[in-house]
Amino acid sequence: MNTALLIIDVQRALCVGQYAAFEIDRVIATINGLSARARAACVPVVLVQHEEPSGEFEYDTESWQLAENLAVAESDIRVRKTTPDSFHRTNLQDVLHSRDIQRLIVCGLQTDYCVDTTVRRALALGYQVVLPEDAHSTLDNAAISAPQIIAHHNAVLGSMSSFGVRAQVIPAASVSIQG
Repeated sequence: MNTALLIIDVQRALCVGQYAAFEIDRVIATINGLSARARAACVPVVLVQHEEPSGEFEYDTESWQLAENLAVAESDIRVRKTTPDSFHRTNLQDVLHSRDIQRLIVCGLQTDYCVDTTVRRALALGYQVVLPEDAHSTLDNAAISAPQIIAHHNAVLGSMSSFGVRAQVIPAASVSIQG
């Protein structure tokens, strides 16, 4: 089954300073491990970047750039998005279809926004989805802490069955990466 690794919104605005996601250095190191394994297996790596007309995610600003310690390669595919859904009004579906991708490994930021929305949309589109439970993160919100949000989403996304296919939620070290 053809696989791709999606790395969502690992951008400087969410990786440094007051809006740095929970355990961001560990999460980026985990993502870098996944992407190194993917590239070694000739599995496409897709870097998704969020953008807005102004503010922290304004296109091509310093805070919009990918995190400095995120490993990237020239062969990586770049997708720009403007909503939490990495498929909505982007070329992601075309990119995946052109490579006959049927399985997605999804990681990145933020668990409760773009990761959640993209996983749900991928399931709705019929993709097999793997969510490495330790390769996504977020910030505390007004009600619960980032670790609670992450644990909640791992549980919910891994137990959803209404799409006919479930996301496999496992540690990054257990993720099978093959083309």
